[in-house]
Amino acid sequence: MRTSSTQVKSNLAFNPIRSLRFRYHRLLGLLAIVSSGINRQGHVDAIGRPIVQVFPGSSICLGRDVTIISASFATALGVNHPVVLRTLRPGARIKIGDRVGISGGSICAAQLVEIGEESMLGANVTIADTDFHSLRPHYRSGHTHPSIAVEDVIIGKRVFVGANSIILKGVTIGDNSVIGAGSVVTKSVPANSIAAGNPCRIIREFTAQEVTL
Repeated sequence: MRTSSTQVKSNLAFNPIRSLRFRYHRLLGLLAIVSSGINRQGHVDAIGRPIVQVFPGSSICLGRDVTIISASFATALGVNHPVVLRTLRPGARIKIGDRVGISGGSICAAQLVEIGEESMLGANVTIADTDFHSLRPHYRSGHTHPSIAVEDVIIGKRVFVGANSIILKGVTIGDNSVIGAGSVVTKSVPANSIAAGNPCRIIREFTAQEVTL
C-alpha cells in the first residue's frame, strides 16, 4: 500500500515528545515573564526561561505577540544563551513592538532601546545603548559614572538583524532594512537598506518593487 505525501506530512507534523518539550519550556518562559515586572501589552510566546532584570525606576515593555526564544531546540541555528533583557539605570527603557521575534539576543538599556513592530533579531544578536564602562581608568570598574557614554538605539519596523550582529549606542536603523550576519553596527542605517560588515556599511538600497506588497 502506497503512502501519499499528505499522509507522510501528517505523520511527521506531530511528535508527542517535541510537543511536550515545547509546552514545558513555554511554561518556564511564561513564569519568568510574569514574575519579572515586564509590562506586557498582549500575548508573549516565551520558549525557555529568559534572563530579565528591571532596574528600580526603569521599565521593559513588550508589545503584542512577541516571540522570545531562549531554548536552542526551538530555533534553527540554536542560541548561545537565553534571551537577556536588562535595564541598567533608573529611567532606562526597553520598548519592543508588536510581533517582534528575538532568539537568544541580549538587549541592555541605560537610557532607551526601542525595536519597532514586526522586526526580527537573528540568533545571538546584541544591542546596547551604553559603553558599560568609562574611558577613564579610575572609574572603569563601575556602570554608573557620568563619563560613561550612553545614547538611544532605535530600530524601526520590519527590520531584520542577522545572527551574531552587534548594535552599539547611538544607532538608528530605518524601517525595512536588513543587517547582515555578524555585523558590528556603529553608525545609523537608513530605511530600505541592506548593510553588513565590521564596521557595518551600506551595500545597497531596496528597489521600490522590493519594499511594496
